[in-house]
Amino acid sequence: MKLNKNEIWFVAGTQNLYGSSALVEIENNSDSIASSLNANKTITSNIVSKGILKSNNEIRNLFLQANSNDNCIGLICWMHTFSPSRMWIDGLKILSKPLLHLHTQFNRNIPWDSIDMNYMNLHQSAHGDREFGYLTSRMNIPRKVVVGYFKDLKVIEKIAIWNRASIGTNEMKSMKIARFGDNMRDVSVTEGDKIEAQIKFGVSTNGYGVSELEKTIKEVSQKKIDILLQEYYDLYQISKDLMHNGSRHDALRYAASIELSIRNFLLDGNFKAFTDTFEDLNGLKQLPGIAVQRLMNDGFGFGAEGDWKVAALVRAVKAMTFDMTGGTSFMEDYTYHFNSKENLVLGSHMLEVCPSISNGNLSCEIHPLSIGGKDDPVRLVFNSKTGPALNLSMVDLGDRFRLIVNEVESVVISQDLPKLPVARVLWKPLPDLDTAAHSWIISAGSHHTCFTFDLKIDHIIDFSEMNDIELIIIDQKTKVHDIKKELKWNRSIYKF
Repeated sequence: MKLNKNEIWFVAGTQNLYGSSALVEIENNSDSIASSLNANKTITSNIVSKGILKSNNEIRNLFLQANSNDNCIGLICWMHTFSPSRMWIDGLKILSKPLLHLHTQFNRNIPWDSIDMNYMNLHQSAHGDREFGYLTSRMNIPRKVVVGYFKDLKVIEKIAIWNRASIGTNEMKSMKIARFGDNMRDVSVTEGDKIEAQIKFGVSTNGYGVSELEKTIKEVSQKKIDILLQEYYDLYQISKDLMHNGSRHDALRYAASIELSIRNFLLDGNFKAFTDTFEDLNGLKQLPGIAVQRLMNDGFGFGAEGDWKVAALVRAVKAMTFDMTGGTSFMEDYTYHFNSKENLVLGSHMLEVCPSISNGNLSCEIHPLSIGGKDDPVRLVFNSKTGPALNLSMVDLGDRFRLIVNEVESVVISQDLPKLPVARVLWKPLPDLDTAAHSWIISAGSHHTCFTFDLKIDHIIDFSEMNDIELIIIDQKTKVHDIKKELKWNRSIYKF
């Protein structure tokens, strides 16, 4: 994750009406706000002051620079004074970066004893931002509006949330996904329009034969395998049969060679996410297990059975949460626990759950896999941590993409699972399983998801608005009849 160069450009709107000395003060105030925001560690990207904008040409030129600057992932605009919004039209028409409209002012309080018309003219954000707001609404410009004093924690938190969403959006624009094999046969939800995804998000997805990996696996040196195995021994509890003198040690070496092969392929091709499928393993001896888990833990997106949409979503969320410690993983709703007290979902997959969401007890094991027809795969087995989380799904409905998010509560797995040798998480969907599953199903939510402990609903709202995609929220307040009405309204909107 090389995200330390990300920049948010901060600009203040004004005009030449107020005189040169006033413009100097306005620019100093703008620089001061940008510096204050940049000093706050809650905001992860660098806030860079770009001074004041006071004419059509200045605005358009700066927005052109922002569009062409790879480090710039968004702009914050604030109107220090009145800034006639018609001069913003040309710039806003071409802007391709996320926009945040900060409705604030330089001074927290009104200076009651000294306020005069000079002060009023200079500090009229309450006036200028409404002019800017009218135009952006008239032009239907996607943006986030944050209201309040720029040093207030609530204001900073809202900017920080938008910042993370802009990181995810920027990540999608340059994302390359490698598909090893196709999607699982006859499955519908893993399909999708890759061309439309590239037009909409920038995500580029291409397929590669599994033979590409076979060839590189044979080229992996034994020395590199030995080095990687030592890392396994240092990090995980290795089952005895996989140790140096164990009966299944060759399987562990082969699993390590798969990891090295996929990692080299992804890095060499600048891929940020990948998929595979157990139906298309060709010459591979094992379905990649520990390899996928560790690559996800390092930030790569992943989708099973060729599901490139969830692979893109996992990578975008990994980027949004690059400095957070809760964890994010590819996930699948697997089976239910219908209990008189509390209905729960057991989430897992055959092998591919990211150890970033583990409770810390990681066991490296080898067991049979009942499907795929290959050798027993090596995998990391663990229970997840507990606490609030989100479960996310992105689906292609043919005429649009839809993002579905469910707030959940991960709970302790109090029972031993001696015959279930996979990573797993147990959660209570909000508001309850009946409402959540009903709402998820009628919203066309996939069984493949991105599960994260690090984000809140507000992050997803900002992300969906930046990317202009439909969003369905399932949370504590959800009622099925409200979801049904929302889906009907949305169908009408997208139909016309």
